[in-house]
Amino acid sequence: MPEALRAHFETKAGEHAGVLGVFLCQASRLPELITELIKVKPKQPLPLSLIIDTGLGGVPKAISIVESRGELLALRMVEMPAPSDVDEVWLERVSEFVPEDVIRVVEPRRGVGWLDGVRKVIEHGSWPKIRCGGLSSENFPSVDEVADFLSVVSASSGASFKATNSLHRAVRHTAEGSGVVHHGFLNLLVASARCLSGGDVRGALEETDGESLAKEAKALSDDAAKAVRALFGSYAAASFAEPVADLAELKLL
Repeated sequence: MPEALRAHFETKAGEHAGVLGVFLCQASRLPELITELIKVKPKQPLPLSLIIDTGLGGVPKAISIVESRGELLALRMVEMPAPSDVDEVWLERVSEFVPEDVIRVVEPRRGVGWLDGVRKVIEHGSWPKIRCGGLSSENFPSVDEVADFLSVVSASSGASFKATNSLHRAVRHTAEGSGVVHHGFLNLLVASARCLSGGDVRGALEETDGESLAKEAKALSDDAAKAVRALFGSYAAASFAEPVADLAELKLL
């Protein structure tokens, strides 16, 4: 926790602060986070995304803890995995527990009925989250699965999504050692743009030419860029240095 906070505040004070989003922390580690923040004495409350790893029933307590420490923490987002069957009652409770001014992010499990779950999440005013990787190859969705997800989200007026896991590089690539093909966050961005304009979404997700993707991203009009930014709300990565290095190399900063 001390290392994570130190890295966050150093980045916030650096030249690429505008690329950095909120600080992610599991609900189970809130006491640890608060203890360290008391030592740091931040000038501004830390913008927080709260990852619920204590079950839906633990949400009210976790939010109460955050809100009681307003001088240290500013709750921006609450994220949680959905049960295998994303039902209306569960989603209603999520809406009840999380304040209206906080973004709710719900991750339906991929599998049978997955896209129906994504639709339900959107209908209840939450962002669906797509997991793009993990510790095993099964955690990596196929190009078709990602394209179908984007199609569902973009078809819903005003909907946004979050992506997570194994997205620390801009462009689709095969990881050394594991041989697993990783999705790129720039691929997702360009695919989102094509989804909104009726282009070849799968082609964008499969592209491995970073310069080609960068050129297409740079060519977006202001209105198109804003629409993409509204759809592709945010993504989480384990590294900050790697995404920034890739963006710098592609002259996208």
